[in-house]
Amino acid sequence: MNRKSKRIIGLTGGIGTGKTTVSHYLATVCNIRVLDADTYAREAVEKNSPILQTIKKRYGSDICLNNGELNRKKLGNIIFNNSTEKQWLEQQIHPYVRQRFQQEKNQYEGEIIVLDIPLLFESQLTDLVTEIWVVYCSYEQQLQRLIDRNYLSEEEAIARIKSQFPIEDKVSRADVVLDNSSTKKNLYQQIDKIIKKN
Repeated sequence: MNRKSKRIIGLTGGIGTGKTTVSHYLATVCNIRVLDADTYAREAVEKNSPILQTIKKRYGSDICLNNGELNRKKLGNIIFNNSTEKQWLEQQIHPYVRQRFQQEKNQYEGEIIVLDIPLLFESQLTDLVTEIWVVYCSYEQQLQRLIDRNYLSEEEAIARIKSQFPIEDKVSRADVVLDNSSTKKNLYQQIDKIIKKN
């Protein structure tokens, strides 16, 4: 098979716009292989991993829970309020995530593969994909969904949204925009139409 003919879809969006809903539908209903950046990012900071040791050196051993695993909430509070620390952390994790994507997509022989990457633009991973899909909804919907889903205060939710590229910037660079401001049924119909069209 000519590897150049493989469609590699980079799926992204803003936090709370519904990207996970889309990736789940692609995997379970459309039977398309989905590789998840968040899974690799969690692998990168597993208990006793070299990257977790580096994080401990920077923030102290109390950045970990009693069982030795990373205290994600504590780390989140640091990086979502400090762009310098966020950038430092990403510099530790993103190379590992890139390496894992390259390993997995090179081994896969199917015609379509989806790379589910919340920070596709921020982590400069666009060179790994042949097309970009962005899941979109209004700022007000994004904010409310994030508050409801993650049990965040409005201030915490705003900080997380502001830590990413503006959704309008992502939309302007997309090959496909999935509008998730209506119902799930409507969203699924958009996906079906795009998959059949191509």
